[in-house]
Amino acid sequence: MTTPYAQRRAEVARQIGRDGIAIVPTAPERPRNRDADFPYRHDSYFYYLTGFTEPNAWLVITGDGRSTLFCAPKDLEREIWDGYRLGPEAAPAALGVDEACSSAELDTRLPRLLENRGTVWFPFAIHAGLESRIDGWLGSVRARVRYGALCPASQRDLCGILDEMRLVKDAHEQDIMRRAAQISAQAHVRAMQTCARMLRAGRDVREYHLDAELLHAFRQDGSQFPAYGSIVAAGANACVLHYRADAAPVRDGELVLIDAGCELDGYASDITRTFPANGRFTGPQRALYDLVLASQHAAVAATRAGARFNDPHDATVRVLAQGMLDLGLLDGNKVGGLDDVIASRAYFAYYMHRTSHWLGMDVHDCGSYVEPGEVGDGSVRQDPLSGETITDRPSRILRPGMVLTIEPGLYVRPGTDAPEQFHGIGIRIEDDAIVTAGGCELITRGVPVEAGEIEALMR
Repeated sequence: MTTPYAQRRAEVARQIGRDGIAIVPTAPERPRNRDADFPYRHDSYFYYLTGFTEPNAWLVITGDGRSTLFCAPKDLEREIWDGYRLGPEAAPAALGVDEACSSAELDTRLPRLLENRGTVWFPFAIHAGLESRIDGWLGSVRARVRYGALCPASQRDLCGILDEMRLVKDAHEQDIMRRAAQISAQAHVRAMQTCARMLRAGRDVREYHLDAELLHAFRQDGSQFPAYGSIVAAGANACVLHYRADAAPVRDGELVLIDAGCELDGYASDITRTFPANGRFTGPQRALYDLVLASQHAAVAATRAGARFNDPHDATVRVLAQGMLDLGLLDGNKVGGLDDVIASRAYFAYYMHRTSHWLGMDVHDCGSYVEPGEVGDGSVRQDPLSGETITDRPSRILRPGMVLTIEPGLYVRPGTDAPEQFHGIGIRIEDDAIVTAGGCELITRGVPVEAGEIEALMR
């Protein structure tokens, strides 16, 4: 049976054309200190085409559909120290490639593979030193022109092809992402319940305690890594968008914002929940929370095949802006009505990020946010806040199988003009959505979002 990886390699071969050759390295190992490396994580493009997770590997695809893997050779002595290696002999049967060679042969064999090709494709601006390495191989090809060798005349960015392929997830990818979402949802549930239980017992609770619960749940259920550094922000720390879990105390009566997701078999999940540390929302907390949740409902309703990528954001902003006026975060006498708030971006004081991003192998996954066939249809405007010139281009038309986050928020930093009762409250609610023909499938609702359900869970 043809694997998804083989199908993807065949599609790359088709798109680069008969005279093309594609070169894709995996990620290097990176030292953490003089004696140890960081935990190894493969390159996403390479894994997408191979399913291979070992370091020191390269994939070459030629336009005739042939694929060659270069990987670390078998070395029983090194395997005692570093672990099992698949090796070139076993790789063709295990991975479905046509040929496999030792990575030690790369500099010898690549010039011959490049000979008589018209275009060499590789990922631009991702792997440090890759362009220089390819230049060296091309130099070896040029040294043979007197013997009739032809050197590729052009170089193209392979990311353009792979980004479009990765943007729509197949059934295999969607199943992995659903499992990742389930694991992450249960980790959030665990952290919520642990927080309330520790406070009720009179124990000292720190952000790192909740971070530890997340990490435990991720690994216990089979995830290999966190998909990104977990955000565990207590109280006013939630107003810092990229705050990292630290040692701040989690206090009774405050909110906790957790933005965390695991990576499973190369695919990320991304969930944010905001909850009362003691399990009970105060009046001001509930008012802001319900507003953010209402804006998320509006964004979810706008997420469907045929809609634009910007539609969920526009729906979110409209609900949040009206709520800011209703709750007094914005003074209508100063900023005007709803349309004025949106036009001037006055809402930006409390909501300063976009509502969505692509999700997949990378937590901020690849793929253009502009509809490819409409790139030239942009309109120029001046941003009312920064004054810079911005070109608005038609945003991407959503298609079934695309996966994006839906994550509205409100952040009322201390010292703002908002009513004092709201100061220091930061709220974000984030779910992962698979676009379907009639709407979207929210795959992260294994952890509740309704305020009453959160309170019930934490009891």
